[in-house]
Amino acid sequence: MPDSMQDLSRREALRALTARLHAGGIAEAAGDARFILLGILGLETRDLLIEGHRRVGADAAAALDAALTRRLAGEPVARILGGWEFWGLPFRLGPDTLVPRPDTEILVEVALAARPDRAAPLRFLDLGTGTGCILTALLSERPRATGVGLDRSESALRVARDNAVANGVGDRARFVAGDWCDALQGRFDLVVSNPPYIASDVIGTLEREVRGHDPAAALDGGADGLDAYRRILDGAGARLGPGGLLVLEIGYDQAASVTDLARAAGYREQGLARDLAGHDRVLSFDRPEGLFSGHRDA
Repeated sequence: MPDSMQDLSRREALRALTARLHAGGIAEAAGDARFILLGILGLETRDLLIEGHRRVGADAAAALDAALTRRLAGEPVARILGGWEFWGLPFRLGPDTLVPRPDTEILVEVALAARPDRAAPLRFLDLGTGTGCILTALLSERPRATGVGLDRSESALRVARDNAVANGVGDRARFVAGDWCDALQGRFDLVVSNPPYIASDVIGTLEREVRGHDPAAALDGGADGLDAYRRILDGAGARLGPGGLLVLEIGYDQAASVTDLARAAGYREQGLARDLAGHDRVLSFDRPEGLFSGHRDA
């Protein structure tokens, strides 16, 4: 990066950032450079287009240089900026939360398609809520719905609560500390989750951006990657109301295994959705048959 970064225009700074990231072996150098420049300078794309000739200045140059150093060391852009976009909404991150990923938007799409009535007074439950991105996205699309986000991490819950408020759904969202369904009562129309599903011995082989910066507890699914699904399937049935649906994000090679676990627990498969790369990504299940025989739903 030129020593006189502060004397560069915004467009020149973008080119300089891109060149340094490319030289440092960053695969998505151009995209990362644009995110860093816009995020650090607090700009929109239109600002770069209309006022790209404006000089960066000393303070912004120092901030860009610090961000560049962190990215070259393997820190993801989202962690550097402290937030990321999901479903067109901004989400702040925390040390105990995953970075929201585009693949998880498939889960939101499946859940919304299953409950298409925007005026319905639905109840959502998001297990392992993290940033709260799934629950917040659902509530943003269903203005009469309410929801509960559950997580074991108090730190993650504070982030999720702030994100719900910032995105205008805080009055319809409640956040609860607990271990999967153990802390909950009542019934829900949709139970959704993007749980940890990476096998323990695979975590060390993940990209450095993931293994070095994402919280291990949000990644580690146990020896076979299925521990969280066992816990969810064991408890979610009792939390589903009549006609309720369980919607789960899965790893690309886990559809058969998770379906087998669900069938053994009495659930009926309702659909499999794939992501844009064609990988299996989301499974849907009815609540277990016979679970409520002889009992009145709460």
